[in-house]
Amino acid sequence: MGTYAGTVDRTALAKRVIPPHPVLSLLVVAGFVGFLYLVEAYDVATGSSLENDGVHPRDFSEWDNLLWMPLIHGDWSHLTGNAVPLLLLGFLATSGGLKQFFQVTAVIWLTSALGVWVFGTPGSHIGASGLVFGFLAFLLVRGIFARSWLQLLIAVGVFALYGAALWGVLPGQPGVSWEGHLFGAIGGVLAAWGVSRDNRRTPAPATFTA
Repeated sequence: MGTYAGTVDRTALAKRVIPPHPVLSLLVVAGFVGFLYLVEAYDVATGSSLENDGVHPRDFSEWDNLLWMPLIHGDWSHLTGNAVPLLLLGFLATSGGLKQFFQVTAVIWLTSALGVWVFGTPGSHIGASGLVFGFLAFLLVRGIFARSWLQLLIAVGVFALYGAALWGVLPGQPGVSWEGHLFGAIGGVLAAWGVSRDNRRTPAPATFTA
């Protein structure tokens, strides 16, 4: 038996572009997307029973719907339009590890839902596009905070694929929750700032036993 005291290299972790455990990361992100398809299948089978369970702005009786908004979609095409970018962007967002990914996801999820609840137009706001915009903003901003050329290069590639979607943060197409997009993107920026702040802290000692 013995002990070894070392430090966690947060700088190296901050500059990663490939997840530490890529297969596990892919399984987690794909599992979440698969769960969205199960939810949509249930919604279709029950005559769209879930579609009114989105965020209803400023309705205190529906506050718990903040938790369900990203899980519910209007139809299969709505879900598929979110699923493809969610797979790619979600996988890239796990590069700092799954613990960090869950924290980033929670920040985006809650910022998007709360922003819609406070500022949204009347109606039931549903869909995972807030997460998509949040991951997109997170990936674009984190490379700047981390001062990583490789992450910036990845961000340029992401922007080339999905940059046009950023126009979705502005009012435009009727029936589309641009508020969810906008506050999802704000959540992504906040998450990138939080990750950068944590990575700048003095590395904490780590003790290994054997």
